Amino acid sequence: MTSDRVALKQAIQDRIMSLEEAELASAIAHYEAFLKDSLLDDREGHDKDDLVGARENADLAAAFDHPVQAHHAKIDVLENLDFSMTDSVRPGAVVRFNGRSFVVAVSTTRFEVDGQTYMGISQQSPIYKAMAGLEAGDTFVFNGKDVEIEDVF
Repeated sequence: MTSDRVALKQAIQDRIMSLEEAELASAIAHYEAFLKDSLLDDREGHDKDDLVGARENADLAAAFDHPVQAHHAKIDVLENLDFSMTDSVRPGAVVRFNGRSFVVAVSTTRFEVDGQTYMGISQQSPIYKAMAGLEAGDTFVFNGKDVEIEDVF
């Protein structure tokens, strides 16, 4: 059972990393597309529409720089996170409560591994702060409700 859980945890780590790498690649592609469109060609005369369009694309490229930096930061967190097996809720833990499974790492959309749905939560999230350090069978209060931790690994 332990080797199965170690393999599952590795698969979860690999999947969450691949999700962030795909998000980063998409953000970079958007950034580069708008940046390219913000550059004026080397002809001498540009009309007002050319200049306005270039400026708008430069602004959009700048707006896409933030997601690029955010995904770089998430990948850095994931690369340096201890995903080893654990009995307590901590960064790198997989936690199950209310029939749902979460990975304490970085915030993500839902994703599947071996037919089970997971979602990444950050260490700054209120739900993580409410359950940090607890173990399976422990309870915590979140949004005024008692929540029992079903499993941690």
